[in-house]
Amino acid sequence: MQYIHKTIKGIDGSEATLTGYIADNSPEIDPARRRPAVLIFPGGGFNKVTDREAEPIAMMALGAGVQAFVLRYSIAPSQYPVQLIEAAAAMKMIRDNAEAWHVDPQAVTVIGFSCGGQLAASIATTTGDDVIRENGYDPDEVRPNGLALGYSVLTAGQYRHEGTITKLLGERKGDQKMLDEISCEKHVDAKTPTTFIWQTISDAVVPVQNSLLFLNACVEAGVPVEAHIFPHGPHSLALATAETAAAGNEAQIEPSAQVWPSLWAKWIKRNFVK
Repeated sequence: MQYIHKTIKGIDGSEATLTGYIADNSPEIDPARRRPAVLIFPGGGFNKVTDREAEPIAMMALGAGVQAFVLRYSIAPSQYPVQLIEAAAAMKMIRDNAEAWHVDPQAVTVIGFSCGGQLAASIATTTGDDVIRENGYDPDEVRPNGLALGYSVLTAGQYRHEGTITKLLGERKGDQKMLDEISCEKHVDAKTPTTFIWQTISDAVVPVQNSLLFLNACVEAGVPVEAHIFPHGPHSLALATAETAAAGNEAQIEPSAQVWPSLWAKWIKRNFVK
């Protein structure tokens, strides 16, 4: 197995890190194997990048036969579009190194949790195309082939998570044009890749309407979408097991949602394993 650690310079002078967990090929099995890959954007409200949705998710993906990468993007005081450009750089790095990292460059997906979902959806839809292009990247070349979203912040409208939007935009949070620009559900179109969504009804932090608005936008745009809305569980479940529950927070051990990784793995297999 390869373990890689790359630094990405932020456009505001900050730094992001890309960590890769890469299964090597075996001469005994398939020396030329190219696996699907996932770029993981953990949550943390742009105040931190939580460990709970980083390496444990990567290990889950690796166990499903998916090369896994975690982007620890810049946090506050960095603001939009710093994190989005870091995501574009990470996507380009993965595809540029596809041969060395045994990745199928046409099967590079993203998964985002909470505020990381805003980042994942921004690079997967046409939300950030203009600003990505302005910073020297071709939006179509860094757009992922698949999008997965876990209890994600997706709208800056009625059902927004105020704290995330404030950290992301700062003083621009009152600018309606900017709010429309980062409302990902408004930018779903034919370029949006096949999508996987999961959340719980009882999420008291990020309203489930974020997922429902995005789901409806996918349906209207004809984007293939699979959605799982579970009845119970708080925000930030990660794997919903004791493995990823925050210390002392037994509510984050939620049996009804523990099935999501296997559902995601089946979605990956159906869409990205040749």
